[in-house]
Amino acid sequence: MATTSFQFAVATHIMASLGFHYGEAMTSAALSESVNAEPTFVRKTVSKLAKAGLITTSRGKGGFCALALPPERISLKDIYLASEAPAAFAVHNYPVEEACPVSSNIKPFLSDIQAETQASVEKTLAKVSLSSIISSIRTRARSKRIPRASVKLRK
Repeated sequence: MATTSFQFAVATHIMASLGFHYGEAMTSAALSESVNAEPTFVRKTVSKLAKAGLITTSRGKGGFCALALPPERISLKDIYLASEAPAAFAVHNYPVEEACPVSSNIKPFLSDIQAETQASVEKTLAKVSLSSIISSIRTRARSKRIPRASVKLRK
């Protein structure tokens, strides 16, 4: 069984945390606490987001992370592509059994479907802004009476 990838979900969580606290800097430790994941995994994800120009970072003891763009200018597609998450599904790379009509013809069919599926996923993600996610989070947090600053921010 294939392993499930959480790269996109973690990247979105990080971006939502930074957007929730937009204008404030957060440490990678605070982001790791929010995600409740290994700091090394969070730092790798932060690195990908920074490389894509979605966040800015500073290193060292006083290091921090912050959004490089306003939340309304960042889409889920931007985050998805930056996270380098795998495609919706993949076509196997087993050798073709020429004597079998299914084996000889299935890969091109699946490749076409995979491309259409991937394009559909990315089109849907492009329609959702980070600001809309943050707005939904704020609404849900208010209804549950969750405190605003549940993670430590950099002063």
